[in-house]
Amino acid sequence: MAGFDVIGDIHGHADALIRLLAAMGYLEKDGVYRHPERRVVFLGDFVDRGPQQRETLRIARAMVGARTALAVMGNHEFNAIGFATSDGNGGYLRAHTEKNRKQHSAFLKEVGEGTPEHQTAVAWFKTLPIWLDLGGLRVVHACWNAAAQAALAGCLDERNRLTEDGVRETNRRGSPAYAAAEVLLKGPEAPLPEGHVFLDKDGHPRREARLRWWDPDAKTFQTAALGMDGRERELPDALVPTDFAYHDHTPVLFGHYWMTGEPHRLQPHASCLDFSVAKGGVLTAYKWSGESVLDPGHLISVPASRT
Repeated sequence: MAGFDVIGDIHGHADALIRLLAAMGYLEKDGVYRHPERRVVFLGDFVDRGPQQRETLRIARAMVGARTALAVMGNHEFNAIGFATSDGNGGYLRAHTEKNRKQHSAFLKEVGEGTPEHQTAVAWFKTLPIWLDLGGLRVVHACWNAAAQAALAGCLDERNRLTEDGVRETNRRGSPAYAAAEVLLKGPEAPLPEGHVFLDKDGHPRREARLRWWDPDAKTFQTAALGMDGRERELPDALVPTDFAYHDHTPVLFGHYWMTGEPHRLQPHASCLDFSVAKGGVLTAYKWSGESVLDPGHLISVPASRT
């Protein structure tokens, strides 16, 4: 096999996915997209937001089933599992609050809440590993962190998939497994200095900042805080925890962070492939062929809609 084509967050934009696969030389045969020499790796977040979630899942599931693709779990798949799983006390592992239902509404509307199709989708989400180590390339949805991976050891099977007990433990707020899943699937956070608050991309107030864990030089809130929309300089020049910083030389690819603009490499050994297709950006892939230093020329993308 010549390599892996790693695809960022799709969020129900199946049309863009089909165009990206075609641009990379994948052809559909018997309902499965295939390449004669390469395989896809999906970074998760197949659902929520976009207009073609059913078709996105059909394509991804068919490819994974035929072994023309691999996939990891995104936070939206993790949330979908919790939303659909009883907590044993008349509620659900992910509470059916107005906020949580709104974030999940596009998916529920398309597949029908509680239908066999919904249940089948959630069952497939449970088969997705939290991370993949492909021998020379690492893949995770939000953050590669050895300590968080170790903390999940008792919650995973031999293929890094959540067990049934693991699903419950990672949804038990305050547990070590909950904290580890938050890091791997949503990214590490640090509390903002006293008195500071900002609104995230969905307009929700935040008192913690997600950190640029991939940048070893990002050591203060001003240089490390994500999601500040250019307001990072409003934060004090206070130090942030550095135990999440990625210092390894094995390349790692991830999604999750709603990057904007032309797709670009973040660091020689770590880069995000989420360039906001669900907000009119581009669906992005990285064509990895064994290199130990990520090459910006290996990025490829298509716009969210046809032009």
